[in-house]
Amino acid sequence: MNALVALCHFCELHGPRTLFCTEALHPPSLSPSSQTGVPASGDQDGDREGEGLTMRANSSATQRGEMCEGCRSLPASHPGFVSIDDETGIRFLSHQHPRQPQLFSVVRQACVRSLSCEVCQGREGPIFFGDEQHGFVFSHTFFIKDSLARGFQRWYSVVIVAMDRIYLINSWPFLLRHLSLTIQSLQSTALKVFDREQGVCPQRAVRMNSAFSPAVFPHQRSGNAARSLTSLTQHPNLWASLHSSFSWLLKACGSRLTEKLLEGAPTEDTLVLIERQTEQEEEMSCWEGAEGGGSKSQQHRSGSQLGHDFLCDDAKVDELPGPKFTSLRHLRQVLGTAEFRQLAWHVLMGNQVIWRGADPRLIQSAFTVLKSLLPVGCVRSVPYSAQYEEAYKCNFLGLSPDVPIPTHVSSSEFSVLVDISASERSCPISGVGDDDICSLYQFSISSANTQPTDRGPTLLNKLEVALSNENLSVDVVSHCLLCLKEEWMNKVKVLFKFSKVDGRGREDTQKVLALLGATGPGEEDNVRLLKFWMTGLSKTYKSHLMTAVRGGERSLSQ
Repeated sequence: MNALVALCHFCELHGPRTLFCTEALHPPSLSPSSQTGVPASGDQDGDREGEGLTMRANSSATQRGEMCEGCRSLPASHPGFVSIDDETGIRFLSHQHPRQPQLFSVVRQACVRSLSCEVCQGREGPIFFGDEQHGFVFSHTFFIKDSLARGFQRWYSVVIVAMDRIYLINSWPFLLRHLSLTIQSLQSTALKVFDREQGVCPQRAVRMNSAFSPAVFPHQRSGNAARSLTSLTQHPNLWASLHSSFSWLLKACGSRLTEKLLEGAPTEDTLVLIERQTEQEEEMSCWEGAEGGGSKSQQHRSGSQLGHDFLCDDAKVDELPGPKFTSLRHLRQVLGTAEFRQLAWHVLMGNQVIWRGADPRLIQSAFTVLKSLLPVGCVRSVPYSAQYEEAYKCNFLGLSPDVPIPTHVSSSEFSVLVDISASERSCPISGVGDDDICSLYQFSISSANTQPTDRGPTLLNKLEVALSNENLSVDVVSHCLLCLKEEWMNKVKVLFKFSKVDGRGREDTQKVLALLGATGPGEEDNVRLLKFWMTGLSKTYKSHLMTAVRGGERSLSQ
């Protein structure tokens, strides 16, 4: 991560000061001389400068004289701390000030602003500020207990300075979560020292019984108006510990988000996945930040643990042993043409698809194959559960064989049940390959739906043509399905804009459906598919569309 972490302190004598700073130095690019085995002189100078981290800003006697005990972390002769990442070759360097004069001024300004004007309500907590010229800052201010300070506490802040505003904002939940742990550790350690000192000599009673004079107030505390953080926490390896914490934070935050080259605009599936990841991070942050967050998070997790912890990652299905479905064509061959079409029709219409059997690996592989028929935003899956889950929670539900199906579900036309039972010709799994599922299991498909499934939708008709063509490989069929999904997702966007945003009537909507090619044979199924897929549109697209429409209306009114 191209950023810098600094611990700052508001000194009662000298104002805001930088106490400790950790920065990441990336390995230099290979020059022609270094490729031939001769190190460049600039690299040698950089190495020597990295090994001796003493800042030139601290070398003058004048600046050393202006630093009191509370303003100083490491002595001027201390070489600092260095950690090297063996994987990337990045060096993490820590000292009281940055190595480069340009960074020194940037960090100095961030320090002053974080401890003066840029504070949140209550003066404790995170805040974001900055600009393009001086960089952007994530700042977290906090208090440390001190029995000799004014108000019995001192003011500190941890600032993270970076030039990438978007990256820093996207990392807010991660940074807040881990910085809070470091700050809480410092506060709890200092609180123990504070309680111990107050037990020996209560300062409140001493101050109330002594004459108060602003001129001699610092001297009334035996010259300890500025105590170092080391003395406040009584931590012998405080700065080494902070170096490890800040170095890990820079490394973890840098590897947490990666850039991916996209050709063209991002698809709806990509936008939905990004939104879901953001929601999960925010939810995790809320659980951990709440009082008793650990126990609540555990309770929240245990409630859905059976459905999500067991085989929840589709990417791991191929690594699991035992029989499983590998593709839509494989599933069609096992179930039969008519049964597969019935099942795929229910999937595309948004009905609840229930698989009940004793092999959760087989059920999970079936869901992985069937979910490829839908946009990501339309998929709500519970891979395997010991109890029935309602349709509003999931449209893919795996159940153990002894779970009963409620009457209102079995009699509903908006659900389909696939029962898996052992075949009479069953044999040990170890001696059977993936293509021998038929010899192991029997599949029974039942539904209360009375509508014909052989007319539409058009997408399913085209897909079945591709699946029945043995000259097309599985990869070609997958790309064909991807193109069909993109085609119909574009139709969904047009219909959403026309009916939901513009609010057109039924006759106009019918004309748009005819223009989109959704009328004719299978029209009812096409309309149901479009309406169901409309629920899978990303929030980003909907918000962008509504903003654009409202902006156009304002410009027309003006």
